[in-house]
Amino acid sequence: MDQAPPLIAVMGPTGSGKSDVAEMVAAKLGAVLVSADAFQVYRGFDIGTNKPNDRSRYELIDICEPPEQFGVGEFLQRCGPILAKAWEGRIPVVVAGGTGLYIRALFEGYADLAGPPDSAVRAELMQRERESGLGALAEELTRLDPDTKVDLANPVRVRRALERIYCPTEPVKVDLPPFNQSKFSLEVEPAGHRALLASRLDAMIDRGWIEEVKMLQGKGIAQNAPAMRAIGYHSWIRYLSKATTLDEAKEEILTLTVQYAKRQRTWLRKEPRLRTLAVEPGSVRSLKAVAASIWTSAAKRDG
Repeated sequence: MDQAPPLIAVMGPTGSGKSDVAEMVAAKLGAVLVSADAFQVYRGFDIGTNKPNDRSRYELIDICEPPEQFGVGEFLQRCGPILAKAWEGRIPVVVAGGTGLYIRALFEGYADLAGPPDSAVRAELMQRERESGLGALAEELTRLDPDTKVDLANPVRVRRALERIYCPTEPVKVDLPPFNQSKFSLEVEPAGHRALLASRLDAMIDRGWIEEVKMLQGKGIAQNAPAMRAIGYHSWIRYLSKATTLDEAKEEILTLTVQYAKRQRTWLRKEPRLRTLAVEPGSVRSLKAVAASIWTSAAKRDG
């Protein structure tokens, strides 16, 4: 019987270099490369979500419009055919992700996740929210489901709860083929991580992040669109409306990013079957060494 191909997850806090490492590993193994990022799925949200330079190498980047909801259920549903095709051809798969829940759900076989909603129902609820406000939808939800635990101040969760009531969907579960699974996390020294993230923020501004936000506003993307939940976009909107200064916006974004990296580290400490590898994100030599360690490990498991 043929050896099972590897299914490798490359995880790590934001700014750790996981995309670079994942690309190196995928190139070495001839693997399918899958993005497991909650916001890189959205078209037009490029610089702020740190999309890779060569997006054509990836699956699940630029697959949604900004108003569309995309969550773990949709991620699993999209992954199913990709993994099935790779398995059929005995092709390795590398999953690169900062959204830990997506990878855990895939590798650990989460079940009973809500499937994608009916687009007409979603459009109607969004229209009603625009016309009558979130309060009207929240009142409707509590009337239909008095025991709801949904945060009634969160428009996305209120709409999603109403969608499940009005249009129940079949639970999503991926029957993961028996790949040789392994998960790796890139560990960055926290003491120097803030400075690295500050430098990355400056580079993102130089690449045109503020202009990107202007462009999205010009296209009429609503501030409550799911894609706008990505770190930094609301901060730049406030800056562009002159509610904050440039320095204030930058400091807010940096603080939010550092806090997010801390939450990612906390999540990764609880990740099952995870191997941690120390890395210096700004060092190409370090990233190459980590990538080599991963593909060597995969080759040993495959052999």
